[in-house]
Amino acid sequence: MEYGKLGPSDSGGGSSRSDVALVNSRTKTTSGRKKKLIILVLLAVVLIVASAVVLTAVRSRAGGSGASTLRAKPTQAISNTCSKTRFPSLCVKSLLDFPGSTAASERDLVHISLNMTFQHLAKALYSSAAISASMDPRVRAAYDDCLELLDDSVDALGRSLSSFAAGSSSSDVMTWLSAALTNQDTCADGFADTSGDVKDQMAGNLKDLSELVSNCLAIFAGAGDDFSGVPIQNRRLLAMRDDNFPRWLNRRDRRLLSLPVSAMQADVVVSKDGNGTAKTIAEAIKKVPEYGSRRFIIYVRAGRYEENNLKIGRKRTNVMIIGDGKGKTVITGGKNVMDGLLTTFHTASFAASGAGFIARDMTFENYAGPEKHQAVALRVGADHAVVYRCNVIGYQDTMYVHSNRQFYRECDIYGTVDFIFGNAAVVFQNCSLYARKPMAQQKNTITAQNRKDPNQNTGISIHACRVLAAADLKASNESFETYLGRPWKLYSRTVYMMSYIGDHVHQRGWLEWNTTFALDTLYYGEYMNYGPGAAVGQRVNWPGYRVITSALEASRFTVAQFILGATWLPSTGVAFLSGLST
Repeated sequence: MEYGKLGPSDSGGGSSRSDVALVNSRTKTTSGRKKKLIILVLLAVVLIVASAVVLTAVRSRAGGSGASTLRAKPTQAISNTCSKTRFPSLCVKSLLDFPGSTAASERDLVHISLNMTFQHLAKALYSSAAISASMDPRVRAAYDDCLELLDDSVDALGRSLSSFAAGSSSSDVMTWLSAALTNQDTCADGFADTSGDVKDQMAGNLKDLSELVSNCLAIFAGAGDDFSGVPIQNRRLLAMRDDNFPRWLNRRDRRLLSLPVSAMQADVVVSKDGNGTAKTIAEAIKKVPEYGSRRFIIYVRAGRYEENNLKIGRKRTNVMIIGDGKGKTVITGGKNVMDGLLTTFHTASFAASGAGFIARDMTFENYAGPEKHQAVALRVGADHAVVYRCNVIGYQDTMYVHSNRQFYRECDIYGTVDFIFGNAAVVFQNCSLYARKPMAQQKNTITAQNRKDPNQNTGISIHACRVLAAADLKASNESFETYLGRPWKLYSRTVYMMSYIGDHVHQRGWLEWNTTFALDTLYYGEYMNYGPGAAVGQRVNWPGYRVITSALEASRFTVAQFILGATWLPSTGVAFLSGLST
């Protein structure tokens, strides 16, 4: 089959990210009928309970009127609320369809929007899980991705509702809504190159869903203080403790990240020779309790571990996986889109989506090679995730920073095309980013950030890092062009700050995705970088690119303001720079 490069869609929201057409498919054993029935029953309960609670609350405020609002004109509160959104007509219609909305204040409409969007997502998951048509492996791959992502989104909206009702941190809600929108985008991307009844049914189930989540995000964000789409999540730069760990880490987790392995009390010890409490990592993950509040430690002894479908799922929270060091404990695999009929999402040698995930002193690898195109070594969608002193090694799509808040410290990341990609709010600090030798005619791109909505609080911040050429690229006399990034989606956002940039980086710095796509809506910035590749005199002149000269503007991409939110990072125990410098 002859493949050609795919560019962005006309809407700017559904582009496929590859130098070849994606083969988003895979072969996977389907879940049992009992599991599907349990999902359906649980979702039915969720829908009934959610609807009852909301309708009771709203109708009581509306004076108990049960009159239909389908033909009502929007109130001033609804008009004001919907004027903040990207899809105002859908906003007005969806709110008017909700009982009691015409009696609601603007603040009530924030809650109603969250609840309405939650119900739409839950209904979509309920309907999607009921699909029982036969599917070829390619469609099955996209379908299974969507079920997982919809389930994650329902959970994110549920937590947003609880957090809003409790008056908790607004940055949490912004993060979870941003993640829910990213999930819908990933789901749609999986079906991009498929056809048939299942795709059509899923399209019906997902109709208007991304727009509803986008509107919900815009309504919540409101007219608050915002700089080029960067929320000011915490103006106070939290001080470091005397031990050089941030104040938001609890005492035990700070110690865990500094202690030698021999001083730890692991819950599970994985050893291939049988001298531990588990022989495989998969066996160890099964021992993790669901929704655990304490830190659960999996120690993986030195060795090379290649296992299928290694994933710490959303329900397994506060897991720490630790090895004997970079290059000693290696989690590896060769799954890719070209051979295994997999979506990019599920090519990962290791994946984590449970909140509070920490990885330390390990290597994550995908050995598929550049000719296999998309082949992920590590995928992270966990909120409050930390990856510390790890190697992440691959070629195209090495490191998938999918969603939520993430922090990487003292990691070495290797790849070729788009080798750090995704839509998390993520900071890389004191890391080394190595461009490798790609295939003939390919260009290296370090980042491909896929923020699709201006209200998402996401982006890639590369702070105090080193941008280097790997040995194989050097051996080729660096005859392949390397760029800092390219815009995968319309509002792509990436900054490099106070980092060393090697001479292998092209003088233009950044690469177009497809002609003029996103050049005036992206946010790409460079601040006080140094090294032979850091000169900005011949950089691109796109409207969205800027040489940052203001410390205030740059500081908005630091740990303290970009990912700190509700002071979560100090509890992990990883030392970090809170602001631009100590």
